[in-house]
Amino acid sequence: MSGTGKVRVAVVFGGRSAEHAISCVSAGSVIAALDPERYEVVPVGIARDGRWVLPDPGQQLAIDGGRLPEVTGGTAVSLVGDPGGRGLAVLEPTAAIGPALTEVDVVFPVLHGAYGEDGTVQGLLETSGLPYVGSGVFASAASMDKEFTKKLLAASGLPQGDHVVLRDAGGALCPDPDVLTAADRERLGLPVFVKPSRAGSSIGISKVTDWAQFPEAVATAAAVDPKVVVEAAVPGREIECGVLAGRDGGPPEASLPAEIRLKAGTDWYDFSAKYLEDAVEFDVPADLTPEQTRMVQAASCRAYLALDCEGLARVDFFLGTGPDGAERLVVNEVNTMPGFTPISMFPRMWAASGVGHPELVDRLVASALARAGRPGDARTPR
Repeated sequence: MSGTGKVRVAVVFGGRSAEHAISCVSAGSVIAALDPERYEVVPVGIARDGRWVLPDPGQQLAIDGGRLPEVTGGTAVSLVGDPGGRGLAVLEPTAAIGPALTEVDVVFPVLHGAYGEDGTVQGLLETSGLPYVGSGVFASAASMDKEFTKKLLAASGLPQGDHVVLRDAGGALCPDPDVLTAADRERLGLPVFVKPSRAGSSIGISKVTDWAQFPEAVATAAAVDPKVVVEAAVPGREIECGVLAGRDGGPPEASLPAEIRLKAGTDWYDFSAKYLEDAVEFDVPADLTPEQTRMVQAASCRAYLALDCEGLARVDFFLGTGPDGAERLVVNEVNTMPGFTPISMFPRMWAASGVGHPELVDRLVASALARAGRPGDARTPR
């Protein structure tokens, strides 16, 4: 606790991944939702080169006229590895900052992508003895890597789309159509989606409708991650569902699902469609039957448990018809730190489920403190 009796929350954002800007936007929404009467917020930015800073006043945390935010300058800080240190060491102490900011009660790592959502920062926080929002090292790493997400979900009986994993065996993927065998191409069919195995926000993803496009698509994905996943297109509606840790240690809870619908002229849900263009429509909640809603919610909680998630997750699905004509729900991916931007589905789904943004972040902070056995005065969820 700070001297004011408030819970001191370090909101960490930015990072070294290609999703740096989206992390900044998410952090802006989280900070705005933390009640200043009960929380003392310590914004901590991670620059693209990995420097940790207390950002300069006026740090942009929104997309402004198409201009993406970025962490640049600020007062240098470092995470203290000794659990007795309880947080951050200010490397450039000033009278305005003082030593009090070296201690925090809980960390909210609003980080997307590599070096943030993949278990790396989670391991650092575990070593430092700091409670934090979200999944632990294993679940973060497994959920970030599309190959192992698919393996673990398939082992739990959750359907996956057909796919092939391309590995970097010698320093660079060969952008050659023959990297897929003729049998692979026949089985996957067209179109396929070529994706970095460990990335999000649709960064580095290409839709391939002709195998002549495949070399460039592999090169684009490999520029983000040397392990590339080639997925068969799965026809169906794009459905998402949020999951929160259960109250008082109970089973996980699922939100009402939502649906993403592309407007005419938009081919697929890429980065520009998500964040820069008015190219999609959202149905929150989705127009589903009660049986479909229950099916999506149950599968979301199963996926959350199969990956050993904690705190929160967003599970993405395709809802369509299988080869046998029966209704089929296919898991696309699991996101352990979903976006909190103004258009992000996770907070919107929970709002539609009766959990507003302030209560949502309350629950996440309280869950992190409870897992660590730390006392806190975060409001008991309604």
